[in-house]
Amino acid sequence: MQRRNFIQASLAAFPVIANPAKLTDGNRSAKSFTVGAGKDRFNQPIKYRGVNPNDVKISSKDTDGQLSVFEYVGFQKIGPQLHVHFDQDEIFYVVEGEFLFQVGDERSTLKAGDTIFLPRAVPHTWLQLTDKGKLVYFLQPAGKMEEFFKKMNELQGPPTPELVQQIHQAHGMKVVGPPITL
Repeated sequence: MQRRNFIQASLAAFPVIANPAKLTDGNRSAKSFTVGAGKDRFNQPIKYRGVNPNDVKISSKDTDGQLSVFEYVGFQKIGPQLHVHFDQDEIFYVVEGEFLFQVGDERSTLKAGDTIFLPRAVPHTWLQLTDKGKLVYFLQPAGKMEEFFKKMNELQGPPTPELVQQIHQAHGMKVVGPPITL
């Protein structure tokens, strides 16, 4: 009986194994591309809190929504509010500077060359500890992060807590606490 179930499951998976392109919606580009240092993938730079570049390096449009990659350059000792992503894992690689990360109840200080994995559905935040810092971070699957940052970048003046929560919710996240402070 178990052998028959194994064979049926294997045969059902065969079309996907034989043709992995069926896993995508077909909008993925077949060409490679290069994004220059200090540049955004589509030349539409986003400034986190109006100052810090937060450039898209690999777009969700490039990967059929499977991955997005950002480069953040910080000139302020700030970070995001404690928040949770419902459907995305995040990976941060510290290129320059020092950052304090909080994942759940645990805190870790990361320096250049360090990497941290933040699993989906676990509250997290970070704080830049040095005058300048640089992060490269990945979201998998991509979700709506590009749209989230664009929406936040469009705001005129500081948003109300209700508006911040509304924008987070619309992009698959929820604010669950304040940012880390020094």
